[in-house]
Amino acid sequence: MFSKIRSLIFKLDPEKAHDLAINALKFNLIPQNKIKNNKSIQTEIFGKTIPNPIGIAAGFDKDAEVYNPLFKLGFGFVEVGTVTPIGQYGNPKPRIFRLEQDMALINRLGFNNSGSEKVRSRIISNSPKGLFGINIGPNKDTSNRMQDYLIGLRKFYNLADYLTINISSPNTENLRSFHNEDELNELLNLIEKEKKILKTTVPITVKISPDIEDENINIISDVLLKHNVEALIVSNTTDKNRENLSNINKLEKGGLSGKPLEKRSNELINKFYKILKNKIKIIGVGGVDSGQSAYQKIISGASLIQLYTGMIYQGPSIASKISEELINILNKEGVKNISDVVGSKN
Repeated sequence: MFSKIRSLIFKLDPEKAHDLAINALKFNLIPQNKIKNNKSIQTEIFGKTIPNPIGIAAGFDKDAEVYNPLFKLGFGFVEVGTVTPIGQYGNPKPRIFRLEQDMALINRLGFNNSGSEKVRSRIISNSPKGLFGINIGPNKDTSNRMQDYLIGLRKFYNLADYLTINISSPNTENLRSFHNEDELNELLNLIEKEKKILKTTVPITVKISPDIEDENINIISDVLLKHNVEALIVSNTTDKNRENLSNINKLEKGGLSGKPLEKRSNELINKFYKILKNKIKIIGVGGVDSGQSAYQKIISGASLIQLYTGMIYQGPSIASKISEELINILNKEGVKNISDVVGSKN
């Protein structure tokens, strides 16, 4: 059905279309996708077993409004946010642009969200029915970004299965400076100390930029290992990789997501996997829109997959579609469980 109405949806402003999708999910206007449980794609993460490794990335459900309807669409896990301590509007509109010929989006949203208190209240009143992550970040005008991350930790540590430290959006000025060794070290040290004060063992993941230099991979890996980070998300959107794009919107400022990010994301996943092995799990993001593209990320070293742009172009059945395609690929390859092929491309 989505393929028949996509042309109509794409006539709407992208942000209005997104709001329409959120409301459709909120009021159960999109039919759920029943997926048969298949042990070949069952995945373990953070000490829990989930039905499949396909998750929705932060950025779709920024305000934690529709995570349970997303589980019903067949996603194995859902990450909401990015949530900042205080609600903020984000950057001026228009701030989302479709690049249809390139199967891509550019966004410069700027962490628009309702703020940690409203999001916290919403989650308390509606318990998540699956593996649930919360992505946290600092306010644009904050005087202390590190403290903003600690506020997010305090607000959500007992409501999430994992918390993601977002240091990689290209749409918040200087946020990516946290990729520097000293800043990342200091931030994760503060988070470790705060976890001890809160007496929590909530897993911490870090979401990185695809635009890092290769020489920083070892440095970042060492810092993550030092602070016992449980998972690494590779990667956020890119503000590079515009050269081969066709759509005129490639000139818009912001983070590029979708198919043009796929190759760089897979390369980074593989490079980090060779260093981290299974000491830190990798969640792969960027250009996933089929079972084959998900499989390429898994054999590159990702234990789980996230997507967002793929759903914009493929529609709400994408999680069940990818799961079915992955099952077929594993059957064809004679693989008992998807975890057996993580990093097998090496």
